[in-house]
Amino acid sequence: MTETASGERAGSLRTVAVLVLLVSAFAVLIALGTWQVYRLQWKEGLLAQIEERTNAAPVELTDAELRFRTEGSVEYWPVTARGSFLHDAERHFFTTWKGQSGFNVYTPLILADGRAGFVNRGFVPFDRKDAALRSEGQVEGLVEISGLARDPLAAKPSFIVPDNEPDKNVFYWKDIAAMGETAGLPAGTELVPFFIDANDAPNPGGLPVGGVTLIDLPNNHLQYAVTWYGLALALVAVALFRFRPRRAARP
Repeated sequence: MTETASGERAGSLRTVAVLVLLVSAFAVLIALGTWQVYRLQWKEGLLAQIEERTNAAPVELTDAELRFRTEGSVEYWPVTARGSFLHDAERHFFTTWKGQSGFNVYTPLILADGRAGFVNRGFVPFDRKDAALRSEGQVEGLVEISGLARDPLAAKPSFIVPDNEPDKNVFYWKDIAAMGETAGLPAGTELVPFFIDANDAPNPGGLPVGGVTLIDLPNNHLQYAVTWYGLALALVAVALFRFRPRRAARP
């Protein structure tokens, strides 16, 4: 084989390899853009569902429990519950609120039938974790709570989330079973299988600060889709420039 023929063959192989890489990259970029379009449709549907739920009329706790058992979710449905708080059993979930670190206070609400439901009464600053420092807010007697039902978590949401420290009454993820087991509830007390985030009705003394449910789901999928499709078009432009017909050299 002559040196010229060998060079031409090597050049052809390089061209084929470049074409394969370009086509593969284009397919990946288009797939990513299309996936973001599907994610956009899913996110818009989810936001519409949350909007519908949060604006619905509150239902009784028993109706929400029935829905949870039949549908497996009561996330963001407005509910109303009545009972007495067991303040000595409150659990503390580490969080931030308006740039301030502290805890959301989850207090068992003892219902008329003896069961207990954890109510997220709201936020207290880090230095007010001790209930004795906010005694005015420890309301006694029968109360009526309105808020949003929140589904429990089946497991720790991510490996980057710290493990809960029940012995210190500090929870980094909402493990409803562990909260119930460590709260010191009367033996045999049955738990309502989901949480209730109390609304923003003020508590005596101002703490806890209610209405801390965050419904701010980012929806950047359209931007991502445009980015991926834009990169795909840019890749096409690069390929057209790379493989444009070359003019024959003048003698």
